[in-house]
Amino acid sequence: MNTDAGPASKSLVCTQWLQDHLDAPDVVVVDGSYYLAAMKRNAREEYLAGHIPGAIFFDIDAVADHSSSLPHMLPSPEAFSSAMRAMGIGDGTTIVVYDGAGLFSAPRVWWTFRTFGVRDVYVLDGGLPKWKAEGRPLDFGEVKRTPRHFTARFNRGAVADAADVQRALSQSDIQVVDARSAARFAGTAPEPRPGLKSGHMPGAFNLPWETIVEDGRLVAPDRIRSAFAGAGIDVDKPVVTTCGSGVSAAILWLALDALGKEPKGLYDGSWTEWASRGDLPIATEG
Repeated sequence: MNTDAGPASKSLVCTQWLQDHLDAPDVVVVDGSYYLAAMKRNAREEYLAGHIPGAIFFDIDAVADHSSSLPHMLPSPEAFSSAMRAMGIGDGTTIVVYDGAGLFSAPRVWWTFRTFGVRDVYVLDGGLPKWKAEGRPLDFGEVKRTPRHFTARFNRGAVADAADVQRALSQSDIQVVDARSAARFAGTAPEPRPGLKSGHMPGAFNLPWETIVEDGRLVAPDRIRSAFAGAGIDVDKPVVTTCGSGVSAAILWLALDALGKEPKGLYDGSWTEWASRGDLPIATEG
């Protein structure tokens, strides 16, 4: 179990650090909460009802490619820059992202900022649950920041598409790792999106994201390494992460980052795209 000896990764910051820097003009706090329909939670309503002081809300379904039928796909660099300017996030700021689950969607927002060239972006260790449990201050309602200039520098190599994944599956030196549950991966449990087949990409590995998250926090690096090894994954070889719709795949990315490993890419369309296309192979177990 993680203790308060310190965060498990250089990409995490602790709650005390954030409270000490809430008034710093170059620090922007971002509520990156997102929930699956089955969770029966409304991220925006929860944000309005109580958030870390000064936090702005980042809606991954709004800051997305609206020309795609797939959920929360990355927008274009131009669209992302425009959205960040409107939100008051400028060049040279330090961004701290948290979510209301502890550690679920914040890594996706963190990865998004990194993919668009932001270097100083971090995830709050333990998220809002830990902040609340420690009795730290909350504010309510919408936060509006003054628009700032933001320049997106898109890293194409951080994003994998279906063709990239097909190539990776055909090459023994690149591992595709799926963060969904073991039952969804095996095809014995239904997908949360109606009408979508369950199963997995032939040749993919399965490491459910819950394996490396405990009490809303990333587990220690030695446990991360053991979890990957236990799933048959060599962290010294290239990894493409995937999941249901590109959210929990970013938890695997954060975990590999904690080990000093840079993944080969995150499959943005993930299983939602793969299983809905009809021309891509699906494997099941049992």
